[in-house]
Amino acid sequence: MSGIGLQGTVALVTGASSGIGEATARLLASRGATVALAARRAERLAALAREIEQAGGRALAIETDVTDRVQATAAVQRTVDELGRLDTVVNNAGVMLLGPILDAPSEEWDRMIALNLQGLLHVTHAALPHLLQATESEPRRVADLVNISSVAGRVARSGSGVYNLTKHGVGAFSESLRQELAERHVRISLVEPGAVETELPDHLRPEIREQMVKRFDGVDRLQAGDIAEAIDYIITRPRHVAVNELLIRPTEQIG
Repeated sequence: MSGIGLQGTVALVTGASSGIGEATARLLASRGATVALAARRAERLAALAREIEQAGGRALAIETDVTDRVQATAAVQRTVDELGRLDTVVNNAGVMLLGPILDAPSEEWDRMIALNLQGLLHVTHAALPHLLQATESEPRRVADLVNISSVAGRVARSGSGVYNLTKHGVGAFSESLRQELAERHVRISLVEPGAVETELPDHLRPEIREQMVKRFDGVDRLQAGDIAEAIDYIITRPRHVAVNELLIRPTEQIG
């Protein structure tokens, strides 16, 4: 089954300054989409935008903190104002701060809830009217909202309780929204990566990071580009096909 092209469409990718977001933005641009790049690190965004444009694509760098409702809403509106429409949103921005619940630094919980949940909600709320509008016109007459979750959104583990909470929440929200919008051709998809070689572990406390390194010692981890290709597959399906959920692990990862 062949996919549909992305020429003439606009995609907004959050967390686009590194990792999965960066790889996804680069790939969607190569497929013909105009890409809005949203993240806090302006210099990285500018460099990625230059790279995309030098390769013949079109990109808009938007420095923003999606945990701030005003900034998230403004990022969506700027995308539509400057690029003309919005067909695809990839809610990728997130943080993973693992560790025992007992005696945990509660500010870590606040950061995960603010970014993994509230940031996703802010962007989604602002984007939905524009995604619905995109379903009424060519070139695709379908729109996509892709929410990046995790294996942690399926399996709860000791030492990742609040991260589990946020990712299970993303899954529940995504499924409810999918049911709400299915007949209006806004496809809601959930991507649940296993271990990926990104900057996420860099935010862990040293003792927690050491435990994680031991857990995945010898595992050939996924690369950010692997997840980008999965996202590309999802949004290029024909209008009548919706990939609701995609769990993707390294071959050697057990749990």
